[in-house]
Amino acid sequence: MLDFKFRPETYFSEGSNSVLLVKLHYPESQWGEQISIYAHALDRMIQLEVVDFYGNEYLLYPSKVEEPMNLEDLIYLIEGMQVNQDEMDGKMELVLDGIPEASSDFYPDLETYFAEKRKNFGLE
Repeated sequence: MLDFKFRPETYFSEGSNSVLLVKLHYPESQWGEQISIYAHALDRMIQLEVVDFYGNEYLLYPSKVEEPMNLEDLIYLIEGMQVNQDEMDGKMELVLDGIPEASSDFYPDLETYFAEKRKNFGLE
């Protein structure tokens, strides 16, 4: 049973203010996109940033939080993220087809959640 209310105590260890929070892979997309979500400690907030190979800008809701998110909020963030169409300027447009494979050192159940969702949609 997944614990959707699970929340890590912190994302940051002594001396670190930036961490890789989540890695996403979209095997059904044309290029098999890899996307990373980072958390940065900045001005007593946690800024969230999405990075892909093509340098696209992403819209995240929320883009910053006061404390680590619980698993449920992280899933909503991942499932709701979009490429910012206003900032394309000749960059490679991503089409995030399918359901991602996900991994996170902070959220052990995240991989299970997306693996089960992929299985339910026949994306094995």
